[in-house]
Amino acid sequence: MAGQGVLWVLLGLLLRLEPGTATLPLVMDSVIQALAELEQKAPATEASHTASAWLLSAQDSGPHDALHHFLLEGRRLKATELDPPPLSPELRGLAKEVARHGVRDGQEHGVVLAPDGSTVAVQPLLAGLEAGLQGRRAVSLPLESTATPPDARAPSPAAGGSVPDVRVPSPGCRDASADVTSTDARAVFPNARAADLGITATSPDVRPGSPDVPASSPGAKAESPTTVDSLLVVTLAKDLGLTFLQGPQTLSHPGLGSEGCWDQLSAPRAFTLLDPQASPLTTAFLNGALDGALLGDYLSRASEPRPPLSRLLSQYYGAGVAGDPGFRSNFRRQNGGALISVPTLTQQVWGALILLQRLEPAQAPQLQGLSPEQLVQVATHASTEFMEAFLGCPAIHPRCRWGAAPYQGRPTPLQLPLGFLYVHHTYVPAPPCTAFEHCARNMRSMQRFHQDTRGWGDIGYSFVVGSDGYVYEGRGWHWVGAHTRGHNSRGFGVAFVGNYTAELPTETALRTVRDVLPRCAVRAGLLRPSYRLLGHRQLVPTTCPGDALFDLLRTWPRFDANVKPRTARRASRRGPPAMILPATDLQ
Repeated sequence: MAGQGVLWVLLGLLLRLEPGTATLPLVMDSVIQALAELEQKAPATEASHTASAWLLSAQDSGPHDALHHFLLEGRRLKATELDPPPLSPELRGLAKEVARHGVRDGQEHGVVLAPDGSTVAVQPLLAGLEAGLQGRRAVSLPLESTATPPDARAPSPAAGGSVPDVRVPSPGCRDASADVTSTDARAVFPNARAADLGITATSPDVRPGSPDVPASSPGAKAESPTTVDSLLVVTLAKDLGLTFLQGPQTLSHPGLGSEGCWDQLSAPRAFTLLDPQASPLTTAFLNGALDGALLGDYLSRASEPRPPLSRLLSQYYGAGVAGDPGFRSNFRRQNGGALISVPTLTQQVWGALILLQRLEPAQAPQLQGLSPEQLVQVATHASTEFMEAFLGCPAIHPRCRWGAAPYQGRPTPLQLPLGFLYVHHTYVPAPPCTAFEHCARNMRSMQRFHQDTRGWGDIGYSFVVGSDGYVYEGRGWHWVGAHTRGHNSRGFGVAFVGNYTAELPTETALRTVRDVLPRCAVRAGLLRPSYRLLGHRQLVPTTCPGDALFDLLRTWPRFDANVKPRTARRASRRGPPAMILPATDLQ
């Protein structure tokens, strides 16, 4: 229970912070450093208060406070009741800065840069850790509205006997005993075969698109939920419901998963969204919500003693929890798809809206008067959009994340949608890149070569796929590339980092190009539903994308076998100079 004590101590640091305190760079390593220092100084005893106090103190009073209090039994504390151990001014400043997530004037606050290159909102991450440490997940909904929130010093409704003091797996999670070891926890993560994991067709990595529709869809009899999973509600479901409540009739809610750029990557301090009209459901917020849900689920199932939070986060944002490379932040979307389904998330979003409707009717006026059928319509739309438009799409690092140089000249816009996907390998760099720093360095190297040596305006490829779980934006969805001479305006050029003459990319990278990326592009109207896939050598005399990879492409459903490969030019006996590709006619 020391983890709960550490999270509780953070409240004292927040409330006692003096204005103007200097802070560290906004990176995940700084958050981990703060937790490690607290764990070293805090007594290893059970604390009666958790991170809910910290989170509540950073928010305005309202339905968010009441819901968090109800689900996680948080209690408001006064600064005089806290006696936190001393912490360096820099770490105290960091705690204050990341305490609350928000989007204001095109800037996103309460986010940090993770080692994998992703940006993460800290607030939903901490909420998930708190819910997981409490263990209990199933909370009964109140039967009727209450005009005022539970008293800050009274027992939470969940603690008054309505929920037994046992751990209850969420409806969408694998059945498992309460005492799950770190090795057993791997069962919920998708680096094994789908059949071994028992992943149903609602996982985006198993069957693209067309997720299952819950029995309580608008076209069926609406049966209101009676319990909710506290973990999924405080991390994801509540915010999904409230955001989509503003415009439930839209086909795709504007701003879902908006990305942004840091002022600098070495010591980031400010994060500016690429879409100034973005909703609070940014990529960073959804990353933090997924990380909180995944780590909270792990903690709720792990046997005592649970790992220190600083160690758990170091592993998750590093090489993998308990030595499992599949359980790390690079693969949060795949793991989230294995943990959550549309029917499960719909029930949780619906339950969260009911909670807000009943706990704080005066503070949630947009919910009042809505029927169960209307609530489940919002919940179904929100859950489907999240699963298809976010979990069902690849994580793409924008150009600013890998340090792209400006385009030289004026780019030519594409006439969308396009009808082809052209597959390449980079050849040089030859080794696959397995970490963000390595992949970003490769992207900058290829861009310099294409601009300075080839004389092109930019890196030639539309997108580049690493072996780190990420796609890297090249020229992107909207600009003509320089990847397949004579055909650049007709299709997107996607390259795997590496030389695949005799070996293949990772299965995750292959699945991204075969299924996930094109499915997302078709859904967004960027790629025609009838698109065809071609290897580079089918249109240009080259060995690209390598014999091994091209032989595999022949087996893919969208491969166009009617286009025969062209005769490849043989490389000089002297060997190509640095960065000279066998695909000498990329453009």
